[in-house]
Amino acid sequence: MNRLAQESSPYLAQHAGNPVDWWPWGEEAFAEAARRGVPVLLSVGYSTCHWCHVMAHESFEDEATAAFMNRHFVNVKVDREERPDVDAVYMAATQALTGQGGWPMTVFLTEAGEPFYAGTYFPPQDGHGLPSFMRVMGSVERAWREERDKLLGNAQALTEHVREAARPRPSDGAFGPELLERGVENLRRAFDADRGGFGGAPKFPAPTTLDFLLTRPDGRLMALHTLRRMLSGGLHDQLGGGFHRYSVDDAWRVPHFEKMLYDNAQLTRTLLRAYQVSGDGAFARAARAALDYLRREMLAPQGGFYSAQDADTPTPDGGVEGLTFTWTPAEVQAALAGSGPDDGAADAALIARHLGVTDPGNFEDPHQRAYGRRSVPFVAVPVPDLAAELGQPEAEVQARLDALKARLLAARQTRTQPGTDDKVLTSWNGLALAAFADAARILREPAYLEVARRNADFVRAHLRRPDGTLRHVWSGAQARVEGLMEDHALYALGLVALFQAGGDPAHLHWARELWQVTQRDFWNDGAGVFMASGGSAEALLTRQAQGFDSAVISDNAAGALLALWMDRYFALPGAGDTARRTVESFRLDMLAAPGGFGGLWQAAAFLHAPHTEVAIIGTPPERAPLEAVAARHALPFTALAFTEAGGDLPVLEARPGGGLGFVCVNRTCDLPTRDGATFDAQLARLG
Repeated sequence: MNRLAQESSPYLAQHAGNPVDWWPWGEEAFAEAARRGVPVLLSVGYSTCHWCHVMAHESFEDEATAAFMNRHFVNVKVDREERPDVDAVYMAATQALTGQGGWPMTVFLTEAGEPFYAGTYFPPQDGHGLPSFMRVMGSVERAWREERDKLLGNAQALTEHVREAARPRPSDGAFGPELLERGVENLRRAFDADRGGFGGAPKFPAPTTLDFLLTRPDGRLMALHTLRRMLSGGLHDQLGGGFHRYSVDDAWRVPHFEKMLYDNAQLTRTLLRAYQVSGDGAFARAARAALDYLRREMLAPQGGFYSAQDADTPTPDGGVEGLTFTWTPAEVQAALAGSGPDDGAADAALIARHLGVTDPGNFEDPHQRAYGRRSVPFVAVPVPDLAAELGQPEAEVQARLDALKARLLAARQTRTQPGTDDKVLTSWNGLALAAFADAARILREPAYLEVARRNADFVRAHLRRPDGTLRHVWSGAQARVEGLMEDHALYALGLVALFQAGGDPAHLHWARELWQVTQRDFWNDGAGVFMASGGSAEALLTRQAQGFDSAVISDNAAGALLALWMDRYFALPGAGDTARRTVESFRLDMLAAPGGFGGLWQAAAFLHAPHTEVAIIGTPPERAPLEAVAARHALPFTALAFTEAGGDLPVLEARPGGGLGFVCVNRTCDLPTRDGATFDAQLARLG
């Protein structure tokens, strides 16, 4: 009996019709394994994962494969986004066994949850450079039957290795400001000076690393070059805005097509910071396009943000990766037909040349070759080159291209769309909250602030418990799963950004409440790190202390950054020391692999930055001129307070209103001013 039909996870629901006898994660599944005397086959993935779909179609929908699974295993499905704590534990085991990780993840466990064999995608037959899924299962079943004692010994050894690797260790030394320069230099060694980014294919956006580099005068050019190359590639959705998951090539041209909330939220903030640092309006336009995409396709009516959109477009024969997003010249011509006396031929030729849409194409789904080669739009011929060829002003050519892109997007919206994972994750919503709040403040756009406020209202109403803790997921109109460190820290950081944009102290005080939860439930004082799950959470093999940024800034980086904001705004005793100890606990890892610890590098830069405060006090009309001046300045580590009147925050105490601006460094303040030029000069000295 497949037990997934009643689960609220969209990923589990995708597998409710499989002939596999799936169980959701829980004690009942492991009790059943003990009763039957068989191993557990744990399958972990997520709803928008392309290779998860491939393995499901090849294996989990196959009657013979399912029959073997049902006969010899208790089969458990886990949504890694709904249960990142479970995923993290068994991903550590998979990486220890295979040297790599990813999804779908397949792990074989004892009835006690101890792993003894693992892998990621297994094809149904040999010939892909991997053993077939049936061969793997057959080998595991035979070893369980004939060599169980040896297998159990291996499981115990692997479990102890995972526990030892996850065991927090105290700080290994001080992190001085001189190490920031070493971090930048280590990143420079891996930097692709031509195409941007770090290392070769596949290339990931790495927003936390780019954010760190944007705070460093010696690293900004690497970040800006990378972002410009990303914006010109197919990773960036040239028509609909936002970003796909990663680039399969080293030129950002052909993406893996799924779209994740966390990528688009984090990269929007990165683009906004790049705009402030460089003054390049292209970054602001790209940020607006990403926010428009999130509002258009990822915002629930209640105010929360959905998690992701699929890489695959549903088709009668299963699904084709990227079909919604790719084009042929004939499709471009058809979409623009009737746009001129030549039936749109000139417009089609222009936009196809600009976006690299050709008959040979640059992408084909290897599993659906019947759909042929198609083109991922990218900037093949830049606007200045087209303008020179046409003998027209760049602005005129850009306007024409924008109008044509809008028509192509409208045509694209009539196609079958990829599926959307409509669960709302608190942690990822914290990232989106911060993106919209920053955009409201930097781009001076009230509509973005309204989206951010509605999100905060939604989370307070639906995901906050009476004791102040948060739930992790809202799905099927229900809040589920005990909140993790990532939920409390990332949502608190979003609330800090919302206070900076909207000026309501209630949002900052809520962030302080969540900070107190992180201290009580997740801080390990003996080791000086934050744990991923709380002490009252379900007992797994081990509790993780994450410092490495995966696709999302790590728990410990988020905790350290939140600690520093609490120190800046409230002067909370011990908050600064918490941040220092957290950074120092990961010092050696940060120096050895700087590209994986961008969040902690940001925390280290914040830790060693001067104590700076900027307050603008008065009614909204009184504040507006100085807020517009402040919006032009990159102030990533400055306590901003734009409010109607003084309050109980140190940054506001005993300061009059009337539209006065206050700039302070290390608790020494310039004379307050209402003059925009004076205020601009004061802020410039902070950078």
